[in-house]
Amino acid sequence: MKTLSLKLDDSTFDEAEKLTAKLNIARNRYINEAVSIYNQFNKRKLLKNKLVKESKLTRKDSRSVLHEFEKFIDED
Repeated sequence: MKTLSLKLDDSTFDEAEKLTAKLNIARNRYINEAVSIYNQFNKRKLLKNKLVKESKLTRKDSRSVLHEFEKFIDED
């Protein structure tokens, strides 16, 4: 486990303190869980951006292939 020095805005710290007291969990555990959730959020955001970018790159080719398939369907 790594040690980290962290500076928080007063309002963020106060809110975290209130919540950890109500949830009856350690501040350290609360912050670990928050960072973990934020990491997951950002991984998904990066993946979404990558998929959007790659989708745009293949859009023209995908349409061309779709039109070719439609020709086969129309022939039946």
